[in-house]
Amino acid sequence: MAKNGNDAEIDEGLYSRQLYVLGHDAMKRMQSSNVLISGLRGLGVEIAKNIILGGVKSVTLHDQGVAEWKDLSSQFYLREEDLGKNRADVSQTRLAELNSYVPVTSYTGVLTNEYLTKFQVVVLTNSSLDEQISLGDFCHSNGIKLIVADTRGLFGQLFCDFGEEMTVFDTNGEQPLSAMISMITKDSAGVVTCLDEARHGFESGDFVTFTEVQGMTELNGCEPIEIKTLGPYTFSICDTSSFSDYVRGGIVTQVKMPKKVAFKSLSSSMAEPEFLLTDFAKFDRPGQLHMGFQALHAFEKKHSRLPKPWNQSDADELVALAEEVNAAQTGSAKQEQLDQAIIKKLSCMAAGDLAPINAFIGGLAAQEVMKACTGKFMPIMQWLYFDAVECLPEAEDAVLTEEECRNCRYDGQIAVFGSKLQELLAKQRYFLVGAGAIGCELLKNFAMMGLASGEGEVIVTDMDTIEKSNLNRQFLFRPWDVTKMKSETAAAAVKLMNPSVRITGHQNRVGPDTEKVYDDDFFESLDGVTNALDNVDARMYMDRRCVYYRKPLLESGTLGTKGNVQVVIPFLTESYSSSQDPPEKSIPICTGLVTSLRDFSNSLLKTDPKFMERTLKLPGAQPLEVVEAVYKSLVTDYPRSWEDCVAWARNHFQCQYNNNIRQLLHNFPPDQLTSSGAPFWSGPKRCPHPLEFSTNNDLHMDYIMAAANLLAQSYGLPGSTERSVLTKLLQDIKVPEFIPKSGVKIHVSDQELQSANASIGKRRRRVAEPICFVPVNPEQRKLDAKANASFHCSIFANFTIGLTMTQTFIWTSL
Repeated sequence: MAKNGNDAEIDEGLYSRQLYVLGHDAMKRMQSSNVLISGLRGLGVEIAKNIILGGVKSVTLHDQGVAEWKDLSSQFYLREEDLGKNRADVSQTRLAELNSYVPVTSYTGVLTNEYLTKFQVVVLTNSSLDEQISLGDFCHSNGIKLIVADTRGLFGQLFCDFGEEMTVFDTNGEQPLSAMISMITKDSAGVVTCLDEARHGFESGDFVTFTEVQGMTELNGCEPIEIKTLGPYTFSICDTSSFSDYVRGGIVTQVKMPKKVAFKSLSSSMAEPEFLLTDFAKFDRPGQLHMGFQALHAFEKKHSRLPKPWNQSDADELVALAEEVNAAQTGSAKQEQLDQAIIKKLSCMAAGDLAPINAFIGGLAAQEVMKACTGKFMPIMQWLYFDAVECLPEAEDAVLTEEECRNCRYDGQIAVFGSKLQELLAKQRYFLVGAGAIGCELLKNFAMMGLASGEGEVIVTDMDTIEKSNLNRQFLFRPWDVTKMKSETAAAAVKLMNPSVRITGHQNRVGPDTEKVYDDDFFESLDGVTNALDNVDARMYMDRRCVYYRKPLLESGTLGTKGNVQVVIPFLTESYSSSQDPPEKSIPICTGLVTSLRDFSNSLLKTDPKFMERTLKLPGAQPLEVVEAVYKSLVTDYPRSWEDCVAWARNHFQCQYNNNIRQLLHNFPPDQLTSSGAPFWSGPKRCPHPLEFSTNNDLHMDYIMAAANLLAQSYGLPGSTERSVLTKLLQDIKVPEFIPKSGVKIHVSDQELQSANASIGKRRRRVAEPICFVPVNPEQRKLDAKANASFHCSIFANFTIGLTMTQTFIWTSL
């Protein structure tokens, strides 16, 4: 547990995944922010849900309106029995359950300037333009960060004003880049050339520092220098003409520098807007919608209502109002010509309220709240407009007439797509694989849309149970649901949101073992499949099944702040497996060691009859390496106690950071020369130094503690965090003396390594008998779902990456 400046604790068990992305400092800043959200319709509740889960100091919900039928198409915390009640009051109790660390209150009065002074961030949804400008000017002049968000059918709008001088501490959240240097010139603007194995990845305006430069030592340890990129492998720095001559080597590392960002107030930016483009196929769309949304406000102010769904006279009037708004413009917002077709579409669906659009704009708005609170990641500058009009049927007369809206929970959706599509959605039979973070969001949207609300059915399968670390992002679960099955709990939760949805929860893993359950009849009965998985193998398996049965597949995934979506339609798009992502640049040092046992267990503990067959087909020396690793993990190195785990961790440290390096230096001494007489240890090959373990070194002890706990949890053994006990155990461990071996072959090039692997592949040894594996409790293997395991893994990984970067460069470069 850690404490922030307000003596509030950060629950690392709950926020483990978020801390990995934000870091403790940003999390502390967020925990000191009071946030007001005005408007608790579908968009407002999405924003509130996200930032409450994120862990701000407090959230106040404001709304003076009452629940209506059309709200039920996207406001997932309103029920039919809540119709006529204040939206903020009704939502407060249900939103407060999301996070016990965040007080949630409701307010139904008028928003006054005095009331706004209580908050660091104000979010306005479902508000008039006059209110936005009035409150926006007050917030801008009083240092209150403002976000305005709105959705109208398939259209969305977002505006951010974080003041005239906001500090962004980290613009992208990525790890600082680094590159190895091959040359530095002496010039008024010295030119740095990096090794041509990889692009440096820097951008003009970045700041860098230098280390290990030989010759031009003035650069080593200097203050951060601003650079200008000249190409993928070169960039210029400061005046180096008076520096010493460059000899060789050196590493350049990016330094994350705070950046000041200035925002204009809402009233000022109306005439001089700065747009963030969301679709490169719609370059002119933001300017058009900027006029269209202002015209909508004018229409609503004039008629005290929005344009009626697909009403031609209202659409014509909105176009006329947009022309008037555009004609009155004097700044860059003025459009040469309005796109009347898109303005008419905006009018036709302005009364619509769609859960998926609210989820998208609400997610963006919540992310901007977190940026405003933390100073982490570059905010949106300043306007964002989004539309998905391509979702409409090609023939507009296939949509609806306004009489189709009939006081039901799907009125907001019928206003956009018509009742025929609503009836079709009710009959859909969909298979959702995974009920984690993405699965929870999908199920909520399915329920709001009315998917399977008639004759259809949603089948969701997930074999995992709910754990505490899930609660921060899997919003269908509550603390009292921990240890329950995800699929059943999620199904019950969305049934409360829409009782008419037919949903069934399964606890099956998709794969060859369950093809008797998910057989031909099952897949033939489906209308589509949605993946919400966390591993590539399962994704590819489901992709193959969908290709075989010719079923559409919706594929999605997240990684920190990044995400992807792929729509796979038979005979129209490529399948998920048709393309492959490039490999990550990160170095998976601890991953292979810690997760190998889990991966092996997935295949072996289920008595996979084809494991050896598939292993022997691997290229080069991989079959031998896999079998030896399995044998060591489950036979020779199998721990029986906490003491065994500590001994393994200590010996692993010795092997990785002392013995291997000593063997390498035995083969290639520090003064080794190449055949041409040049130093062997130069360029990307940096001479390493073995580490001597010490119980007085906190980092060394953290490594042993984390590694031993990870191993213990892998085998279902009790771990320990007692430092004194660990120190005592380490004193009794006998570490074998290492003597460098002669005749050990270390390959000095990729070509030599590949040739050796090919040679080994030709003379593979036949495995005479199958190995007898010791079964381990599978529940103890879910390391990535356990907060304490995540904590140990982060220490283990940070230490490994930090201390073996040199070794990694060596081994990958030789």
